Amino acid sequence: MDFIDQKIQEYAEQHTDNEPEVLKSLNRETHLKVLQPRMLSGHLQGRILSMMSKMINPKYILEIGTYTGYSAICMAEGMQGDGKLVTIDINEELTDMSQSYFEKAGHKDLIESHVGDALNIIPSLDYHWDLVFIDADKVNYSNYFDLVIDRLNDGGFIIADNVLWSGKVVEPIKPNDKDTEALLLFNKKVNEDTRVENVLMPVRDGLMILRKI
Repeated sequence: MDFIDQKIQEYAEQHTDNEPEVLKSLNRETHLKVLQPRMLSGHLQGRILSMMSKMINPKYILEIGTYTGYSAICMAEGMQGDGKLVTIDINEELTDMSQSYFEKAGHKDLIESHVGDALNIIPSLDYHWDLVFIDADKVNYSNYFDLVIDRLNDGGFIIADNVLWSGKVVEPIKPNDKDTEALLLFNKKVNEDTRVENVLMPVRDGLMILRKI
């Protein structure tokens, strides 16, 4: 993820609103206790997710990839009071941490957590989405898009994380690099899909922003 100049990154964070204290605490605990803490959305991207959610003011949010709950809390900041954020993760070991922080953030009743394979869980959910955040296994990004697009409300948004994949998307593909291949396919697929308009933002590890037309 370190392909954006570190001084520019720090300057951007210095001129961005601070994380709420509950997110600072979650950030610290994730780095202390969890493997691969760089998977956390973090300060700048978290504030972008919060800002976008406040702009959209969604009633129903789907998050594919909970991790420790940081991004869910950010998006919940802009959600309608009677809404629901459904988050899915395959790693049961992180559930206690995410649940505890959902409660600390005051969003426990607004967030519905599922543990398991998102490919199986998503079709069972009876919601039409205003905002979808994809941040899970890269090989299934195109599959997740296919599963949610018909349930995305007109004018609704999909945000996909890690679409620049530490810059690997513009480098020669190494043998058996299925993640990079999948992200190249996903980026091309959504860029050519006439049902959406899109912009790829070079923020952190790349955010693909899609709006259903």
